[in-house]
Amino acid sequence: MTSKKTVGAMRSPRAILSIVTVAVLGIIVYASRHELQKAWELFGQADVLLLLLLVPFQIVVYFSGGEMIFSYLRDKRDIHHVSRFEQTRISLELNLVNHIFPSGGVSGISYATWRMHKLGVSTSRSTFAQVVRYVTGFLALVCLLVLSVVFLAFDGHVNRYIVASSFVLVLVVVALTFGIVYVFSSKPRMRATAANITRCVNRTVRLATLGKKRKLLRLEHVEQFFAEMQSDFQDMWNRPRLLAKPFLWGVVYTLFDAGMFFLAFLALGTPINPAILMVGYGVASLASVVAFTPGGAGVYELIMIFFLSMAGVRSDAAIAGIVLTRVILLAGTILFGYIFYQHALIKYGKPHDTAIQR
Repeated sequence: MTSKKTVGAMRSPRAILSIVTVAVLGIIVYASRHELQKAWELFGQADVLLLLLLVPFQIVVYFSGGEMIFSYLRDKRDIHHVSRFEQTRISLELNLVNHIFPSGGVSGISYATWRMHKLGVSTSRSTFAQVVRYVTGFLALVCLLVLSVVFLAFDGHVNRYIVASSFVLVLVVVALTFGIVYVFSSKPRMRATAANITRCVNRTVRLATLGKKRKLLRLEHVEQFFAEMQSDFQDMWNRPRLLAKPFLWGVVYTLFDAGMFFLAFLALGTPINPAILMVGYGVASLASVVAFTPGGAGVYELIMIFFLSMAGVRSDAAIAGIVLTRVILLAGTILFGYIFYQHALIKYGKPHDTAIQR
């Protein structure tokens, strides 16, 4: 007979979350079975030596993605007690969570905040560090997109609609970046944002629970949380050099992440214009941020394949290169991140936010 202690352990939050994680991973692998089969066939046709370079490229992507957060926290003297190995672990865990839980990136932010809180970093500071990551990542992407668009504008062989859409993409990214700056640069705007978020979340919770749960967030706690973030923003505004390292790591992240696709096309014997690839990568990356599918799966591939096909790349070549790279990315994400993620759950328990709702 199963003991009460065993049953209780099976019902514990961390056990449930572990089971859910395994189930989600299983669903993702099953849903991708046709792509996996196609990638396996493509793998046999590709240059294996070039494909092997995807492994160090992916490691650099993971590391630089984490450094966009940790270099900021390091300059704020928040994580000097945390080893570089632990920081790299968190980066791998964060990448896994962003890929397997469909929430448009919200799961990753929540997980990283919880994970850093266990290491003594305040929730507001950790959250703002991730805001810095996204802002500097956008800025890095904008700079590389501008260079790509300029190159395409002088290339008479490129469809003018591709050039126009690339220019619109740059404007969108710049607008998003300035929108974040606009909100954080004013305390009244921050308070208004806090009130709107609180109202929106609580209203959604009431609708979802049919009125059984009246409030999830308390306005005073949300305002305090945003006030702490606004203080960080003011410090960053007075010391813009705090953005220098995250921005440089953002450039490294973007170049190596897009470079994985470039390598895959080379391995398949289909070289591709790096400028066109960068613009397609930018369009797909932005779309995957708002796509509520695991890692933007489906949306990311569809947009990149469509864009590259419109830019003159053969459809079969576009499908082959994108599918092969995404499957290798997925396999690397699961392989490198899952063990560390599970270890964190065992050590700390279920992720939850204790800063806003107390």
